[in-house]
Amino acid sequence: MRCPKCTSIEDKVIDSRISKDGSTIRRRRECLECGHRYSTTEGLVRDGVMVIKRDGRHEDFDREKLIRSVRAACHKRPVDAEQLGMLVEDVMDALEAQFEKEIPSRAIGEGVMQRLRTVDQVAYVRFASVYKEFRDVAEFVDEISSLGKPKAGNADPR
Repeated sequence: MRCPKCTSIEDKVIDSRISKDGSTIRRRRECLECGHRYSTTEGLVRDGVMVIKRDGRHEDFDREKLIRSVRAACHKRPVDAEQLGMLVEDVMDALEAQFEKEIPSRAIGEGVMQRLRTVDQVAYVRFASVYKEFRDVAEFVDEISSLGKPKAGNADPR
């Protein structure tokens, strides 16, 4: 790691801590040349994963975009950052086990909805309303009514 002050590559790690959701490691470093201390964050890089959009376009998978969409659904809900991070990691782990390099956006949306349904039902309805593109209030009512019923084919809700 290059020192941001003197650009030396000689440093030592003083402290390492795993984030609450387990997806990143924060390291405190000290430059051996100038003594400057700085922090770095390490996380898993999901190389080359492409998302196949509904219209057939392909785009690079953007974990931050997924986090932003789930965070928007959970806005002002009792879902903390740790739960949110774990939800996204669970979705990605399940998708990577099922798909290799190309993941349909439909599968991402379904995976998020499946997990949000058990985490926070209001957040689930918010996410579903955007993902499923509800056209009127009746579709909202139908979705809310379905919350009390077990989802067909949903043996592993996590």
